[in-house]
Amino acid sequence: MKKMLLLVLLIGLLTVGSALAADPIRIGLMAPLTGAWASEGQDMKQIVELLAEDLNAAGGINGRQVRVIIADDGGDPRTAALAAQRLSTQNILAVIGTYGSAVTEASQGIYDEAGIIQVANGSTAIRLTEKGNPYFLRTCPRDDEQGLVGFKALKDGGFKAIAILHDNSSYAKGLADETRALLQKDGANIVFFDALTPQQNDYTAILTRMRAANPDVVFFTGYYGEAGLLLRQKMEMNWTVPFIGGDATNNPDLVKIAGPTAAAGYRFLSPPVPQDLDTPEAKAFMASYRNKYNAEPGSVWAVLAGDGFRVITKAIEATDSTDRDKIVAYLKNEMQDFPGLTGEISFDEKGDRVGDLYRVYEVNAEGKFVMLP
Repeated sequence: MKKMLLLVLLIGLLTVGSALAADPIRIGLMAPLTGAWASEGQDMKQIVELLAEDLNAAGGINGRQVRVIIADDGGDPRTAALAAQRLSTQNILAVIGTYGSAVTEASQGIYDEAGIIQVANGSTAIRLTEKGNPYFLRTCPRDDEQGLVGFKALKDGGFKAIAILHDNSSYAKGLADETRALLQKDGANIVFFDALTPQQNDYTAILTRMRAANPDVVFFTGYYGEAGLLLRQKMEMNWTVPFIGGDATNNPDLVKIAGPTAAAGYRFLSPPVPQDLDTPEAKAFMASYRNKYNAEPGSVWAVLAGDGFRVITKAIEATDSTDRDKIVAYLKNEMQDFPGLTGEISFDEKGDRVGDLYRVYEVNAEGKFVMLP
């Protein structure tokens, strides 16, 4: 009888051990599912869930399934801090997100203290990777890279008098400062540099002030909601000065807010929009996304969240480990030219993505985003 009890106990322990070994790998997603950037967050959610579903259907990672744990940051730093605190108590290995540099920055310290890997997808502020945080990476480029592209676009456009408008957020102010420094070094005439207050309904006052400065072009470094209103309201003022925007204006809602007529001719800097991604991985993913949701992702930022999920799961597979230090070491030192949805991905020691992603887009008369040669 004792031998039988011992055998049953051993079988039970082996069964429990096997079950624990097969526990799903928990990966968090922090995204703005509500608030001004909800369209970005909803796309992030759909993309990461689809990738997890396909991965699990193919057997998971080394035989283990992946479970995505989602938290809404509302596109707000305070809400993001609370979301990060909730996720950090749910035994997650890594978290994907989020969109918005100030929102990501509010969560960085929380994840770092908890030893959780964070891979941001739409947070381009330079200082995010200058803090020496060992567990932070991003699949999007930095503002200094975008600032250089912005400088080239403004210089190549032959503009003599330039206005720069931002919104005082970490991202927009950083991009505005970086671009202004490059322009001033080149001897450009910057006739206006100031900030608007985001999420207002009327920007005619600041548009009037900019108009009085008589610029040849306005470079706006804020987000698509404000950009749409600026375009619509400057048209209502019969002001025809061209606007160029940063990558945070890359969202189809810009055209909905501005209207196709006011948006036509607007140019912005951005990594390629989803429809222009031409890698085999991107084409297969886009086909799967259309089949699942009968639509296409609204912007590249959500696709970059998908790349965050893919690099994390690849690192877990390659190291056959859930040890955070091994995974980060693999990402920074061994992952070279990984075939991401948005192109080849490698990271430097700071966690920044290596390589140039930026292109210049123009909104055509039908409200479509067209990549310029």
